[in-house]
Order: sequence, then structure tokens, then C-alpha cells
Amino acid sequence: MKKVPIRVSDFKKLITENYYYVDKSLFIKEIIDDGSEVILLPRPRRFGKTLNMSMFKYFFEKNDEDNKYLFENLEVNKYKDIMDMQGKYPVIYLTFKDVKDGSFEKCYEKMKEIISKEYSRHRYLIESQFLNEEEFLNEEDEIYFKNILYKRASQVEYETSFKNLSKFLSEYYNQKTIVLIDEYDTPIQSGYLSGYYKEIIEFMRNFLSGVLKDNEYLQKGVLTGILRVAKESIFSGLNNLEVFTILKNHYSDKFGFLESEVEEILKHYNIEFEMDEVRKWYNGYIFGENVIYNPWSILNYVKNHEKGFRPYWVNTSSNDLVKIVLTKAGETVKKELEDLIKGKTIVKQINEDIVMNDVENGSENVWSFLLFSGYLKVINENLKMGRSFCTLEIPNFEVKYLYEEIILSWFKESINNEKFNYMLKSLTTGDIETFEDIFSEYIIKSASYFDIEESEKFYHAFVLGILVALNEEYEVKSNRESGYGRYDVALIPKDRNKLGIIMEFKKVNKRRKETLEIAADKAIAQIKDKNYKQELLDMGIENIIELGIAFEGKELLVVEG
Repeated sequence: MKKVPIRVSDFKKLITENYYYVDKSLFIKEIIDDGSEVILLPRPRRFGKTLNMSMFKYFFEKNDEDNKYLFENLEVNKYKDIMDMQGKYPVIYLTFKDVKDGSFEKCYEKMKEIISKEYSRHRYLIESQFLNEEEFLNEEDEIYFKNILYKRASQVEYETSFKNLSKFLSEYYNQKTIVLIDEYDTPIQSGYLSGYYKEIIEFMRNFLSGVLKDNEYLQKGVLTGILRVAKESIFSGLNNLEVFTILKNHYSDKFGFLESEVEEILKHYNIEFEMDEVRKWYNGYIFGENVIYNPWSILNYVKNHEKGFRPYWVNTSSNDLVKIVLTKAGETVKKELEDLIKGKTIVKQINEDIVMNDVENGSENVWSFLLFSGYLKVINENLKMGRSFCTLEIPNFEVKYLYEEIILSWFKESINNEKFNYMLKSLTTGDIETFEDIFSEYIIKSASYFDIEESEKFYHAFVLGILVALNEEYEVKSNRESGYGRYDVALIPKDRNKLGIIMEFKKVNKRRKETLEIAADKAIAQIKDKNYKQELLDMGIENIIELGIAFEGKELLVVEG
């Protein structure tokens, strides 16, 4: 059985060290067949951009090492005319995916480091004399090369560094250069968040324009990122640039996993029976005409499937911008977000040329940002007077979880942190009366953000969000099978001697003239009838309490069974 390739973005390592690989090699053919000189492919984070760019490098790069064997068992190997291009070009490659710094000075130093490393990969250009060859670079170019290499060049020289490197390589190999730039907009997002937006935009504009605009030494340029940010004038005057966002069908199956690919993955790891739940949690993205699964979440689930379904992609550290954007958004956006969480759709004009600086200045920009960042999906697109109007919805359970978390963070503003922690301590020590008192106060102050007619779903999500704070000591599970059914929420202590908790939610049925007491008793009866505590007993947890939580609007009752 092959290893699960989590955080493996080096194509050669993945192929040669027995990792599972979803074959995206026809991406190479599609790029070659595309007549565009420069291609920008915006996609959400962790959808395989860096791995694909690494694949390009190993395919195209001309060096002493023959990498043709890496592609022998892949689809691209069926196309002789494409394979004849393997190993025939000098390649410049870099990724900005880790350039996330709090100041322009630190960001700039990190970018100098990345550029220097790429120059170091090609240091043979100044070492030919040691190989009994005639020196390639003249004295002036060699000085320039070494200044970049040893990080002592000026900012202007770094801004032109890739243009000059493409010239050096093209003249050395007598072949135009392929330029691959991965996650080009990560420094821009960092600048936006940390207050050096203007400085990083100026640097990136000069850096990218230098190597991509009117460069006679460029064979083809491929860039990836999350957003296009074209109106930043980063690509101003770049008439050789083609942009293929997730709304276009070109390249739509080359990032993320297709459903057939996910089925094969689950089958390989003998968990194909989980496909229906996998679909609910990690499916839902629409790229062009293709339904796409989140690869980061799929691979993490495969690796950790015995722990159940949980949010992997949205629990990584790259959601700060989304949280800031939504927190600063107006009440209209928050109300529409509420509708989305309820499973409704919204129709919005989508701007493919989203500008980071304008994300907070209008609700339409917020929705465009969320769509292209992977937090919404398009289920229908209509063009009106040249403008794109899209019907949007939340892609899956995992993304819905993030939105609930963000909204719960708004709720926490209505109750102080000390009382919040006291509420959780009361729950985990079995002081249910105190827990109920504080929880009720919490609901009254917080639930004005919602129309809570669908209270069972709302409270279920609300409680889950609150319990996230217990993740270090407890495993929080939801809708997991135990005994003869599926409980709503279980708190499973990592220390098996501590208290385990089973929760079941019930909405008061007014038509049957139910009271809070009747609904809570029904919840307790269901817990006992379905033997929900069996999973915890099997884990060796003997101290278990069962809670029935009944709701009617903002009123609630917690009953211990």
C-alpha cells in the first residue's frame, strides 16, 4: 500500500518513494498545446499548485540528470511529441508559498533568499572555468550574478534578477527559458494583512513585469496563485498573459481530485464504503464543468480516517484573511452568510479581477474573494451585459464549519472570556446546572445574529463551535455511529479517567404541544434507547454523563440522564 503524500510537494520524491499519486501529467500537454506565452492559474490554497509546478520543472528542465523515467508510467508518456520536449529547456523555478511576514523588511529578506537559492541552482554559469571550459559570463555579468547570489544586490537589481537570469540561461543553452512562479500572490496577501501592501505591490510589479513582459528570452511562463489581482497593475501591459480562473473550463480538472480519482484513492486504502460521507464533507467545488474534491482534506482523511470526519483544510493556519474580511463586513454580508449556513443560495456579481485593497470596500468584492479562495462554489453562472452573475452556496460540511467558527467568534464578543472558560469547566466537571445558566445567558446575548427557527441545527452547530476550545483535552465528535444510531455530539476525554459526555439536541414540537421538559426527556430517552455511550465504554471510559438539550427559540433546558 502506497504512502499518503501529505505535505509532499516535490514531484520526484512523490514518484520515487512509493507515495500515492493522482496522475495530473496531462497538465503538461495542456500547457504545451496552449498558445499563450504567459499563463496565470489562480486556484484555492492546497489544491496541488506547488506539486504541479514541481512536475513542470522536472519535465522541462535541461540538466545533467535524465528525469524521463519519472514520467514512464504516467498518461503524458503516451504522447511522443510531448515527451520529445522533456528535458529540453532551461527552467527558472521559485515558490513564494512560505513568504508570510509581518513587515516588508522581513518579507523582502525572505524573497532575496529565495531568489538567491534559484541563482545558486544555476551557479555553473559562473563556475565553467573550473570545468576547463571557457568562461561564459563577462566580468560585469559575473559581478551582477554574484551580487544576487550572495544577497548583496540592490532592490532594483533583485527586481530585474529573473529577467537577467533568463538571458544568461538562454544564451548558455541556446534555448529560450521556461519560467515557473508558484503562489506569486502570497507576499501580496501578507502585505495586505500586515500593512506593507504598497511596498510589496511595487516590488512584485517590477519583478514580474521584468521577466514576463517583452522578454525575448522567455519560452513560456506559468504562474499560480489564489487571486488574479490584475487591477493592481502587476500585469499592466502584459498582452501575452492569459488567465484561467475556476470559472473557466481550461485546466479545470488539473487541480484537486475528480470524483473518480477519489473513489480510486478510497478503494486503494480499503475505505471505499465511506464515499457518501466523504462526498458531504469534502466535495462540492465546481471548477469549469468539473466537480472537484479538496485534495488536502481527502489525503488527511485517508491518513486519519479512524478518527472520523473533521475539518482539515479550514483548520490550517491560512484562514486569517477570510476571518478579517468577514468580521469587517457589514450587516448585509453577515445576514447573507447566515442564509448560506442554512443551506440557501445567494446570487452575486463576481469580479475575476478582484483587488486586495478593495475586498473590504463592498460586499460584491467579499463574495468574489470567498469564491476564488475556495470558500464558496458556483452552481450557476449567467452573463448580463458582459458581467458575471453567479449563484453561490457553501461547498461542503468542512467549509460550513469554518463559517460557524467565525460567527461563533462574533458571539464570544458578547460574553467575557473568563465566564466562557467557566462554562466549559462546569460542563467537563459535571456541574450541569452552572453550565446551563451560563449557556442560556450566552444564547440570549448571541443568538440575535440568527433567525433560530431551525433551532436544532443552529444549536448543534453552536455547541460544536464552543467545544472547539476543548480540543486539547477532548476529542469532539459529531454525528458518529455508536450503539444503534448516531449521537449528535460526544466529548471523548483523552485522559480516559475523566468525564465523557454524550449530547442529544431536540427542538420543541409546538404542534404536539411539547414543553422543554418533554423534548429534553425525549433526547435522553433516545440516548439510552440507541445506547450511544457504547463507543465511549469500548474506549475504557466509565464515567459518562448523558445530556438532553431542548430548545424553543432562545429558551433552552439541559437535562442529565
